[in-house]
Parts: sequence; structure tokens; C-alpha cells
Amino acid sequence: MKKMVMSVSLSLGFVLLGATCAAPAVNASSKESQVTVKIINTKGEEVGTALLTGQDDAVKLHIEAKNLPPGVHGIHFHENGKCDTPDFKSAGAHLNPKHKEHGFNNPKGFHAGDLLNIDVKQDGTVIADLESKTVSLTRGASNSLLKPGGTSIIIHEKADDYVTDPSGNSGNRIGCARIE
Repeated sequence: MKKMVMSVSLSLGFVLLGATCAAPAVNASSKESQVTVKIINTKGEEVGTALLTGQDDAVKLHIEAKNLPPGVHGIHFHENGKCDTPDFKSAGAHLNPKHKEHGFNNPKGFHAGDLLNIDVKQDGTVIADLESKTVSLTRGASNSLLKPGGTSIIIHEKADDYVTDPSGNSGNRIGCARIE
């Protein structure tokens, strides 16, 4: 099978990679940490997993999911480690320890929890790799995803427009994963 990789770099320090490969390997000799979380839909059914790998300057996020609506979807880190169905409002707002506004294209933004959109295929599957240099897996850090009470990953029904505060006009929450 041919392996395809697409890379998009932004000056904000984010990278999106789409690949047809398995979860990334971790170098046991480095100072990396990993957390795997289950993604559920609004009915509470498991639809995928997310692997978070912390490194010195970034957190890499590898997502594999199925049974999602095809198209482009916003995805964000949220402030609470709760995924109460059916609307996931218990996850709270985007992770935003520096009290910024939303969106990579917002002159007053962006939230630490802002991520690039993901593209779900026509068959409802997605495999995506994202990287954020604004969060960490270091307990006790102000931008940690592993804070007391946890945080979450939310997948939205529509694409994030990268500018509209507070969530980029990305619509309802259709997927959630608790990070603890």
C-alpha cells in the first residue's frame, strides 16, 4: 500500500499531518509521555481513539475514528475532563489559560486548545495527526492537558473558521474524549 503524507505548517507552531499509517512509535529513551483516550459519540458509543504523545516542546495527537459524518470538522482541547452525553457541554469551553480569543486568524487569539480541522472521509473514517506547541502533558504546568479534573478533546459538527470567538462557528459537539 502506498503511504501518503500531507504536511501543512503555520507560523503559529502547529502542524497537521494526514497519513495512512498506524499510531506513531515512541522512542523509549526520550522524555516522552503518552496518553490514549477513547472518543465517544453523542450516544456514548465508542467511535475511536486518540493517542497523545508529549515531547519537550509539543503534544502530538494521533486520531483514528469511524462512524463520523463526512466532511471537515473542528477539533479542540476543552477545559474539563467530562463527556456527558448527549451534548458534551460538560467539557466546558476551550482550554484557554492565557485568556485569548479563538482562532489562528483572530488578531486577539488564539486559545491553547485550538487545533487545525480534521477531514472525515466519505466512509465516516478519519486518521489524522496534529501537533500543538501550546499545550503539554506536564502535570502542574498552566497549559497541561493533565490538570486536576482533566481536560477533553471535542470534535464539532462543522469546520472551524479559525477566527470567530468562542469556537470558530464549528457547531454542535459530536465527539468527545476525556483526558485524565
